[in-house]
Amino acid sequence: MTRFPTAAHLASWAGLAPGNNITGGKRGSGKTTHGDVWLTEILVQCAWAAARTRDTYLSAQFWRLARRIGKKKAAIAVAHSILVISWHLLADDRDYTDLGGDYFTRRNTDRQRDRLVGQLHNLGYRVTLDKTA
Repeated sequence: MTRFPTAAHLASWAGLAPGNNITGGKRGSGKTTHGDVWLTEILVQCAWAAARTRDTYLSAQFWRLARRIGKKKAAIAVAHSILVISWHLLADDRDYTDLGGDYFTRRNTDRQRDRLVGQLHNLGYRVTLDKTA
């Protein structure tokens, strides 16, 4: 992995680096760069497979993004994550530890609580919060 000093270099070479075309306060295309089509194709297939797994970080990431940007762009984003994870596993000689399907919920519990309380309010319930434990 010495050919790629960082995971971002590898993602750029593979064509999975997200575009960042902002000039004058206007956002341009976020299209990914051109790269190795064979690697990109296999990583996107892996992303689709990861999206169908249960209670994993990559599945949670896919469905969280798919709601907002669509399934195909979410698959590219998950493929990017798989490539970055692979770089770290090979460069640091570590084992993979999945963060879990509830990672995004655990990351910001206050926002999750407020969102769920708001949904109950919209359904006509009155909610009082009582912190136990």
